[in-house]
Amino acid sequence: MELRQVIGNRRSIRFLLPHRPVEPEKIQRMLEAARLASHWGNVQSLRAVVVFKDSAPQEVIDAIQAPIAGYQIRYAPVIIVWYLETAAVDGQSDRLRELLKAGALGVGEGKEQELEQKIIPIFESMLENFKQPGLNEIDCGQGIAQATLVAFEQGLGTCCLGTPHGEQIRQNLGLPETTRVLLLQTVGYPAETPEAGGQRPRQPFEDLFQMNGYDQPFPRSKEVAEELKQDGMLQPQGPLPWREAELEYLQKALGIKGHGLI
Repeated sequence: MELRQVIGNRRSIRFLLPHRPVEPEKIQRMLEAARLASHWGNVQSLRAVVVFKDSAPQEVIDAIQAPIAGYQIRYAPVIIVWYLETAAVDGQSDRLRELLKAGALGVGEGKEQELEQKIIPIFESMLENFKQPGLNEIDCGQGIAQATLVAFEQGLGTCCLGTPHGEQIRQNLGLPETTRVLLLQTVGYPAETPEAGGQRPRQPFEDLFQMNGYDQPFPRSKEVAEELKQDGMLQPQGPLPWREAELEYLQKALGIKGHGLI
């Protein structure tokens, strides 16, 4: 499958088959993709705890909670707790040296001296700042995105869930104090159709992106948009006509009570 098709078709799958387990090798492929993602200074602060419902201790399963869309946590066969290890920044000097040896940092003679005498001291002077929320989260997001694309390519559905209980989850799972929980990602085989009601509503292209300044919208080419439609990246926007019937079926099939949001 082409990357553009993967990006276009991949969307949050909130309803998963609770009875169908996910093969560990498929989760490993997701993690491999996350490990290879770009990260500033090559420090790789993205980490994860993968919880398999069919083998994890009950206390580990109980440690994971989300106040909204809790049914997703209850029914997902796998939950990935993505977290950030701020202590990874402490090794940034060695990571920069590795980049230099790999030919990915600096050019010309004297680059080793430049690294040791100028670049590394600059990074070390900002060590604690680098541990604060910001760039680390952005680069961790790249890793999670790559893992998500690999999941879709393997026929899996995923949904990323934020939680205000990150600190409690960190403590419950025994993660070090140097870590921050980023999000919970449910993983499993979809119980709903891949279309899931159609492409999610999105704001107009011209309202989101500018060219050469804030007051100049980025010109959107109709030809490019049509090309992406032909490739399956741009699809009909939801809701599709049969979506409500599908939701009613899923509610009955999965035994979700109430409105199905919590």
